Amino acid sequence: MLRSFIPSWGALPCILVLLMLAAPGAREAKAQPKSPVPTATPPTTLDQEIDPEDVISVNTTEVLLPVTVRNSNGLLVNNLELKDFRVYEDGVEQRLSDLSLRKVPVDVVLLVDASSSVAKNLDDFRKAAEGFAMHLNPEDRLSLMQFDDRVLLLQDWTANVAQLRRSLKRIAPGMFTRFHDAMLLASREQLPRADARHAIIVLTDGIDSGRGSTFDAALRAALESQTIIYVVSNTRIERSDKQRHLDELLSGTDSAIRFNHLRIDDLRLGLAALDASERNLEELTSSTGGKLFRPAAFTDLEKIYREVAEELSQQYTVFYSPQDVRRNGRFRRLRVETTNPTHRVSARIGYYAPRK
Repeated sequence: MLRSFIPSWGALPCILVLLMLAAPGAREAKAQPKSPVPTATPPTTLDQEIDPEDVISVNTTEVLLPVTVRNSNGLLVNNLELKDFRVYEDGVEQRLSDLSLRKVPVDVVLLVDASSSVAKNLDDFRKAAEGFAMHLNPEDRLSLMQFDDRVLLLQDWTANVAQLRRSLKRIAPGMFTRFHDAMLLASREQLPRADARHAIIVLTDGIDSGRGSTFDAALRAALESQTIIYVVSNTRIERSDKQRHLDELLSGTDSAIRFNHLRIDDLRLGLAALDASERNLEELTSSTGGKLFRPAAFTDLEKIYREVAEELSQQYTVFYSPQDVRRNGRFRRLRVETTNPTHRVSARIGYYAPRK
């Protein structure tokens, strides 16, 4: 079954729509808006539509917190015990109840930018995605989504590699980049099992066409759904191409530079957009406990996806019951440390408390 997420736009407030495309008898459902992360900035149109009762939050008394630990050389650390961790919620240390290493399954959304910036290298993504699937455990599941001017769900949750392989062949190039809409819908609509970790791995330059959701809305959705975001960014590849072209134009005569000034300005704006995108992608990944990768070539994708699979396989899951038992729906900030100060710890920055 092929489902299509098609966000709407126009004069009316933005309402994201989940459109399921199948054979005759197709049906559609609206993506339910959620509560935003508390912010001092003025609310966007999307924020104003959010119903506080729809917030995705921890709905039990126990928090499940995925944590990745690396040593000073960047190598994964997999020999820690419960006594080696410290978790602080809103600055208060919590009493940890359990710790597991790779005993909690993971549901991973493979999300790919099929716009013009990536389209000619989709074969590299297909190969990397299939290799990633081969490195997961039998209890893990994958789904596949692409985005361009639409957001399409090509494969719902599956543990069948052959099924994923067939779905990868359905990826078709598009034009525009609905990155923010894709992240929001992948976080909110493609939900994991109740007892599983939730992760998204997205291949993109992160530059949105600006026709739908905002970056802030996408980040809020990831935090609300407690989703780990890994981004494989082709910004380094694009920057190299744009900078080379700009240098060639600027090396011409004064008359040639004047003649090409519009193209020169366009390249400079493109480089500035890539810089801004990388800052956003870094915030998105670090806030959710994931990682940002900047490959020098698309041929590096297979290696990177294998590295993400290895990280997920050696990720700790820390459990604790919050000392603050109030069910007020507020965002609670988290900080995770180990007793070894040289360790580099990655975990999401917080979660939503349950509501009454």
